Amino acid sequence: MDKLKRVLSGRDAEEPSGLSEVIDATSLGWGTRVKGFIACFAIGCLCSLLGSCFLWVPKKGLTLFAVFYTLGNIASIGSTLFLMGPMKQLKRMFEPTRLIATIVMLLCLALTLCSAFWWHKQGLALLFCILQFFALAWYSISFIPFAR
Repeated sequence: MDKLKRVLSGRDAEEPSGLSEVIDATSLGWGTRVKGFIACFAIGCLCSLLGSCFLWVPKKGLTLFAVFYTLGNIASIGSTLFLMGPMKQLKRMFEPTRLIATIVMLLCLALTLCSAFWWHKQGLALLFCILQFFALAWYSISFIPFAR
């Protein structure tokens, strides 16, 4: 049956390589991609909202806020991987027109986590969360034509 499908689809009668089998097995349909995008984006929004609620917890609240807010942003950015695919997304992130925005955004994400976990500076974590918000906005705007 597989041979018949290959012949009818225009592929020769040769056996498919291991790489083509992996690609066929891992490719997602458009409906699955949209569902993955929505789920990942919703998880990102939930983490950011949960982080905002943790802001009011005494002692460790600011650290929890920084961590959950950053994880929420990472999940939201990761949700676009479902729509474009990982390689296309990475290529577009590092195009010359948005290279600076991407670097600033990734740097703010990393510095927020560093200030929360290693430096234990809550004020610095809050500052990097604010910078993270603006960097993510700048990065997002870079995808809109003529918006910069």
